[in-house]
Amino acid sequence: MNPSPNKPATGIVYIVGAGPGDKKLITLKGVECLQHADVVIYDLLLNNVLLEHCPPHTEKIQAPDPRIRATRQDELNRLLVEHAKAGKVVVRLKGGDPYIFGRGGEEAVALTEADIPFEIVPGITSAIAASAYAGIPVTHRDYASSVAFVTGHSAALRPDSNINWAQLATAVDTLVVYMGVAHLRQIIERLIAHGRDPQTPVSLVRVGTTPQQQVVQGTLDTIVQEVEAVQLESPAVIVVGEVNELRQQLRWFDTKPLFGKRILVTRARAQASEFADLLETNGAEVIQFPTIKTQPIENVDIPPLDKYDWVIFTSVNAVEIFYERLRENGADVRAFGTNKVCAVGPKTVEALNRIGIQPDFVPTSSRGSAIAADIEGVSGKRILLPRAKIATADLPDGLRERGAHVDAVPLYDTIKVASGSDKGRDEIEADLLNGRINLVTFTSSSTVTNFLEMFPAHTPDVLLADVQVAVIGPTTQQTAIEHGVRVDMVAKKATIENLVEAILAFTL
Repeated sequence: MNPSPNKPATGIVYIVGAGPGDKKLITLKGVECLQHADVVIYDLLLNNVLLEHCPPHTEKIQAPDPRIRATRQDELNRLLVEHAKAGKVVVRLKGGDPYIFGRGGEEAVALTEADIPFEIVPGITSAIAASAYAGIPVTHRDYASSVAFVTGHSAALRPDSNINWAQLATAVDTLVVYMGVAHLRQIIERLIAHGRDPQTPVSLVRVGTTPQQQVVQGTLDTIVQEVEAVQLESPAVIVVGEVNELRQQLRWFDTKPLFGKRILVTRARAQASEFADLLETNGAEVIQFPTIKTQPIENVDIPPLDKYDWVIFTSVNAVEIFYERLRENGADVRAFGTNKVCAVGPKTVEALNRIGIQPDFVPTSSRGSAIAADIEGVSGKRILLPRAKIATADLPDGLRERGAHVDAVPLYDTIKVASGSDKGRDEIEADLLNGRINLVTFTSSSTVTNFLEMFPAHTPDVLLADVQVAVIGPTTQQTAIEHGVRVDMVAKKATIENLVEAILAFTL
């Protein structure tokens, strides 16, 4: 049975494994289920970004915390049955894989007993993913031909446990223990007591696959002391076996240039995804804290294009909103006729290409005065400039000085976001003041001013005392400096790619 936008008559439950932490490790089928969900019941430690795949109507319910309520599983089972019987598409979103220490089997049994149809969508379990991100293959032809997964929960250590530690200790080459940090000493003692060599390499991988990943290594003889020395806490998997020796050779994730760095992105959420992806690809933890959003201005009339010689687009927003207005008026790209088109920046060029227009001119600079100076033969020409309401006057003024007739038409407004990110403003403020954020990025002058207005109790030198600042170009840099913000990195060109290059070139 496949997810469908049409609700089934009796409802259905998809028990979906979301993977261990990295939001991109969920399967395509898992995403598809979320896209059609009426209700999502999700685990406490899940990456909440995954919930953005849900449609607006989806009811999102956080599963009860097992550390607080012992009846958690019974409550979960009742919720699944209740919503499915109401004819809803229900997604039970679980970390890792539902059937590997995920209690997915218990939930499936409850659904079967209630005569509720269900499907299981497997996920990548942390034993495999965390080990791989730590540079530890759980099997390797020269080191390990067998692997076992075992729970390290307290119940596994009781005398009546069904885990046969005596045989397990030496039965497999690689042993991966879930939920065992709190009982590490007892687990190690059992393995040694039942014949595992005390010199066997051991690794603990905490919050694997995330930018906070932490790896502690030792041997069965030393690992307890190593873990105590750094005060490693749950959640973590314990990997026992010779494969741990490969980590230094196979490390790839925690050697990325921005690994472990927390970077605040103040760009509008709708435009921040590409920027965030580039930073995350280089290992950063990205905190989305939009200070602006783009809002089309209603009832704007697009003048007839046959009145103009040039149309100049300075942003992707200008292209997309302008084209939408054309379509609303029953026109399309043919309305441009013989107009010459100028596009500022590679992203604006791409936006025009998507609607079938190849610009006639692309200036080398994004500054208004430089653009005006670059365009040749504008004297006496009529120029249409669709743009933001708050855009500076440098470009139209520069064109007019050269004899052009310019109509600047505001198509959209850049307005302040009231509260910022999914994280609370107060939490962001505390992280900035305590140095828990390494870098703040600004991609326009309005992101600078709106950001500072969100924290009126602190001057920029206090708020950003222990934080580096990166800006997208000289105009944003000037605004930041005028407001007392120290700028550490400036993109050579006003593009997201160049801003990321500037960040990578700077030692955070």
